[in-house]
Amino acid sequence: MVTIVGTIEQIIQYLFKQDKTKQYEVKEHKEKRSLNANNYAWKLITEIANVMKLSKEEVYIEMLKIYGQSEMISVLTDIDISKYFKYYSEAGESILNGKKFKHYKVYMGSSEMNTKQMSILIDGIVQEAKQLDIETMTPSELSRLKERWNNE
Repeated sequence: MVTIVGTIEQIIQYLFKQDKTKQYEVKEHKEKRSLNANNYAWKLITEIANVMKLSKEEVYIEMLKIYGQSEMISVLTDIDISKYFKYYSEAGESILNGKKFKHYKVYMGSSEMNTKQMSILIDGIVQEAKQLDIETMTPSELSRLKERWNNE
């Protein structure tokens, strides 16, 4: 698989030179955040989990629910959405034209987040850690860390 990053014009020129019988996927390029962001989030999640006597996964999911990105979806009740989504919660049911639907709030995992979304999540995790008297980075340290994410 070849990954091409460029302007619209550059990508169009590249595609015109390719095999016309093949299919291609085009998506918007987003800067990846630093692994330091993810490492710091998981460090705090682990400490929160230890204090609250919960699993890291339970705390992570709760942080996604409170501070992460989400979307509402509706599917027929006989569809098992666990095959399609990892993080979700049921939000209700309804009937439309005689068919039963379940509504779910689906949460974006941190690995799918861009720098801004991850920054919001980490700010929330830091806030939760502080409420439990867990030591966190100072505001200036956190600000420097965020600057590095934006410059990478």
